[in-house]
Amino acid sequence: MADFGADLDLEEFRTEARAWLEANFPASLKGKGNLAATEVTTTHAELKAWRKAIGLKGWATPTWPAEYGGGGLSPQRARVLAQEMGKIGAFNPMMFGMGVTMIGPTILDYGTEEQKKQHIPPIVRGDVQWCVGYSEPGAGSDLASLQMKCEDAGDHYVINGQKTWTSGAQYSDWCGALVRTDFSAKKHEGISFMLIDMHQKAIDPRPIALIAGASPFCETFFTDARAEKHGLLGPLNGGWTVGKRLLQHERASQTGTGGGGRTVPLNEIAKRYVEVDEDGRIADLDLRTRLTRHLMDARIHGLTLARVMAESKEASGATNGASVLKNSATVVSQGRAELTLEIMGHQGLGWTGGDFTQEEIETVRGWLSGKAMSIYGGSVEIQNNIISKRILNLPDTTQST
Repeated sequence: MADFGADLDLEEFRTEARAWLEANFPASLKGKGNLAATEVTTTHAELKAWRKAIGLKGWATPTWPAEYGGGGLSPQRARVLAQEMGKIGAFNPMMFGMGVTMIGPTILDYGTEEQKKQHIPPIVRGDVQWCVGYSEPGAGSDLASLQMKCEDAGDHYVINGQKTWTSGAQYSDWCGALVRTDFSAKKHEGISFMLIDMHQKAIDPRPIALIAGASPFCETFFTDARAEKHGLLGPLNGGWTVGKRLLQHERASQTGTGGGGRTVPLNEIAKRYVEVDEDGRIADLDLRTRLTRHLMDARIHGLTLARVMAESKEASGATNGASVLKNSATVVSQGRAELTLEIMGHQGLGWTGGDFTQEEIETVRGWLSGKAMSIYGGSVEIQNNIISKRILNLPDTTQST
């Protein structure tokens, strides 16, 4: 749907956006953005209705082109929309999906017109689930060592091999995967990016159990799986460039740009569990100091986010600044989780049972699963390498002199 507010000033658009949100966002979902991440198959009735409404409006992807079902909003109107969503505790139910955060933007960058028309509208509407096939048992941080074979079979491609840590593969309709199409080329040059239909018996996703209880990851086996010729995204043997672009989009999505509902301030949570003085301040000076430092880190991250978004706008896309944000978001998120458990005391040890609230149980599980943030989307060390080489222009010490 096109930007209906194209001829309105921002305040008029704000009024229109507020009215639409009040009419369409279920009040019972206020502040429950995490529900969208856990209800992968969208069985929750009101979440399903919200996803359908915002998808048809195009506002789950507010700045995507209207011709493919996106909102067609300017960045300024998209910010206004995000502000109004935040005010009522609304959230973007699609921003936890890889179709919106990674695959869709990459198709918009590199896809043919036919690929955009086929794949973007269902992503915008939330009709399909996507996963990403990158890591393999022998290719994690050194992704270019991947070995999953993709052979030309005339009118289609045949794929054999294994991917691991494939988030959501068991629920997905499609997979965007890096495959090796030329074993004789240098390892970065023989890779292609394929769009693969997951609805075939030749693909076997097997969930990996995690300590946090949930199992978002899979080992995924491809045995003579089929990929269509029109499933090649970007040039043949040119998938490394496409794959790096997707990673930029992934890192950008992990930095606080997702449009989730408002997070309860940590100082407010603290006042529920710890002693306060006569002025209403947290009585423990050491805790108060560390909490203040965390809030400052979060504020610094927010300001850095605004700066990188402005630079990204000038560069017409994701930039290497996403690596800075990925690391700072990790520090803020993991720091918040650690402080929250400390603040909750023995109530921060809950795993199950009536002695703990659902919020307390989810906090513990979130703390455990959040440990992986240092690794997924490119580890902290990889981001530091990108920052040192591509932003600070420091010499590459791994090369011989």
